[in-house]
Amino acid sequence: MAAVVGFAGLAPTLTAARRGAILALANKESLVCAGHLLIEAVEEARGVLLPVDSEHNAIFQVFEPLQRQAIDRLILTASGGPFRNWSLADMADATPKQALAHPNWNMGDKISIDSATLMNKGLELIEAHLLFRLPPEQIEIIVHPQSVIHSMVGYRDGSVLAQLGTQDMRVPISYALGWPSRIDGPAARLDFASLSALTFEPPDAGRFPSLRLARQALATGGLSSIVLNAANEAAVAAFLARRIGFLDIARVVEDVLVGWEGAVSTLESLQHAQATDLEARRRAEKACRKRSLSN
Repeated sequence: MAAVVGFAGLAPTLTAARRGAILALANKESLVCAGHLLIEAVEEARGVLLPVDSEHNAIFQVFEPLQRQAIDRLILTASGGPFRNWSLADMADATPKQALAHPNWNMGDKISIDSATLMNKGLELIEAHLLFRLPPEQIEIIVHPQSVIHSMVGYRDGSVLAQLGTQDMRVPISYALGWPSRIDGPAARLDFASLSALTFEPPDAGRFPSLRLARQALATGGLSSIVLNAANEAAVAAFLARRIGFLDIARVVEDVLVGWEGAVSTLESLQHAQATDLEARRRAEKACRKRSLSN
């Protein structure tokens, strides 16, 4: 199980992949930052890569590999986070405590902030593209506040297959641990009689620009996803330390991403990824200082 949060998980995840392990991947940054290196390592060592993120695990469960040509789209669901209904003015004044108060899931600080900015969903878009090898235009993101449907696969005949469950990471973890069989899991069973409604809405690109930045990085290719992730990690840390405001997180990411020269270069190695990550963090720190709340 690869579950180290952030870019720090890349090196040990690659090591496990090169040993031909059955790799249960809960560290999305490994794919975001070095997806081709990781997938090549798994294939060369004849290992297995099992997604543990609830969204990708959900897709994996209903993805029919023999019907790949019939797949029309992947649909990633997002809760919308704690600021789903907040105005931009209110979001500008949001505190770390408010941003950490996720409505449905209990997660660590970094992932909770990413959920509040929807960067988590942007990173998951890149991850889904690499895992399931579908072009970005066939991957949609929809806000589903109840977090009951964890993601869906749409087929050319109009069918949409969804994986449902309670908001409990023990469900995808149990699936990964038991694969290819299913094992008894400790999570509560979904009580359909208690569900009043399942609702959906499009994400607000104006209030949550992280989705646009993730698609931009994916379209640019090369080192852009490493730059995106590194700048975001640095900006999130600065926000948690109250050095920048909540809305500054995406602004810092965009400052670094737009100003990066050579982002389209081909990733050559783990060391290349690490060097790019360090430089992107340095530039993000500089951008954070410019936007510092103390100024």
